[in-house]
Amino acid sequence: MTEKANEQIDPSRSAPADATLLDVDGLAADILEKLTYQVGKDTIVAQPHDWLRAVTLAIRDRITDKWMESTRKTYEAGSKRVYYLSLEFLIGRLMRDAISNLEMVEAINGALAKFDVNLAELAGLEPDAALGNGGLGRLAACFMESMATVDVPAYGYGIRYVNGLFRQEIADGWQVELPENWLSHGNPWEFHRRESTYEINFGGKVDIIEAAGKEPRYVWKPTERMTAEAYDTPVVGWRAKRVNTLRLWSAEPIDPILLDKFNAGDHIGALQESTKAETLTRVLYPADANPAGQELRLRQEYFFSSASLQDILRRHMQQFNDIRMLPEKVAIHLNDTHPAIAIVEMMRLLIDIHDVEFDEAWDLTNGIFAYTNHTLLPEALETWPVPLFERLFPRHMQLIYAINAKVLLKARKEANASDEAIREISLIDEGASAGCAWAISPFSAPTASTAFPLFIRN
Repeated sequence: MTEKANEQIDPSRSAPADATLLDVDGLAADILEKLTYQVGKDTIVAQPHDWLRAVTLAIRDRITDKWMESTRKTYEAGSKRVYYLSLEFLIGRLMRDAISNLEMVEAINGALAKFDVNLAELAGLEPDAALGNGGLGRLAACFMESMATVDVPAYGYGIRYVNGLFRQEIADGWQVELPENWLSHGNPWEFHRRESTYEINFGGKVDIIEAAGKEPRYVWKPTERMTAEAYDTPVVGWRAKRVNTLRLWSAEPIDPILLDKFNAGDHIGALQESTKAETLTRVLYPADANPAGQELRLRQEYFFSSASLQDILRRHMQQFNDIRMLPEKVAIHLNDTHPAIAIVEMMRLLIDIHDVEFDEAWDLTNGIFAYTNHTLLPEALETWPVPLFERLFPRHMQLIYAINAKVLLKARKEANASDEAIREISLIDEGASAGCAWAISPFSAPTASTAFPLFIRN
């Protein structure tokens, strides 16, 4: 392995607070132990990818100690947490970043020198977790690392895409887009959290349950069900002052195989539930120029938003057991408007699951959410036909109509809004030639809440 490759990683600038991270002999022993017992290879036959995994696992052990310490401190202090929802996280290769933040470059180089292995060459072999398309995804990754650096307790939530941003090759002078199979050999940085599994639903109808002297209850009866399973990756701040969590969701079928169909000879149909779930988290940004692609995009956005909110509420109730303390302990930040459906999903969870009245649920929701907008061009914002939205999310559509009525009444009363202004503010655009459409936009009702980034228009 060449000296030139070794020079690609800069040496550390100063000693970290935890001097044990600089123990070269200890690192070398840990790397050898990982290679032997986790990878199952002897140094004589180990390949570069074997050394990469061994080094990653040795570094991960040290990060995990800091991670657990950070989590314990947050729980003990009862700190407010930031929850950052993003459809993209362009985290890239993690080993080089982790070693730099831990200021372990010289120590790792010294440990690997004992085995005649070059760190820079190993770092180049690590798959690129291309879970983003560009600036928005890279900013999300940087925000997560920044929050850890300045000691802000935070969780990032996104989708564990099997195929992230495509990789490019040139064939006969033309760019060719190929799948990025970053998970094909596993991801040693992540921890599978099987206990953090939530049901995600689509379609169906809404039943109304009347009771004398009480407000009617609305019960969503979905026709499609799947689960979201969590995979956690530690996010290391500078000098490991704090280690936060990036939680990515993978879709899993409730019934992996329909045995009745399989036994009847319909072997492909027997796997339809698995196919639906796998498709949901297969590709970052499916083409949405056709109705099927548009529907898949909407399903993806709801899937990770719902799973994330269920996880947030479960954690909050487990620690504080008071749903009305949410604004004091929870700050949910939406990275652009892709997770905007989280607003109405939070309303559904508060009203239908936690028995909070509509007006109070709206106040709680406004006290929890904020968002960042990355574009001011209306044509760059997503719009959803009402028939599609109503078919996938009948209960949410009811709540959107109720929210819209509340926003418009407030605009009339407090701002004396004109009919034209009301049409611009409305979540529902009733002037569409092809029917109503739901849009996500930064230009939401200024008289309502700046934390509510939805409105429905054409």
